[in-house]
Amino acid sequence: MHGCVELTKEMLISPVRLSISDKDLTFSVAKEIADRKSLEINPDAMLLAWFDRKSGTVSPRVECCSEKKPGWLVYAESRGGGIVIDINDEEYVFVYLG
Repeated sequence: MHGCVELTKEMLISPVRLSISDKDLTFSVAKEIADRKSLEINPDAMLLAWFDRKSGTVSPRVECCSEKKPGWLVYAESRGGGIVIDINDEEYVFVYLG
């Protein structure tokens, strides 16, 4: 599902943490919120990876790149993913180049 390691908040480097009070928040709405926030930070931000705890899905589906972090997160960080948007305490995480 997520590779070999489960995501924890300590793994995220300088995340922008957002709390959205909608209990029925969907991935697509969370992504729109994260996209807007990332563009506020850097107008050239580009999504590299994401995590959806509700559905148990990630992108890209990279397996076991590290014993300390999930593969999708290692992928994004190794490609310059410096903008991390964490929505509702790791319910949704989006990592952007920028």
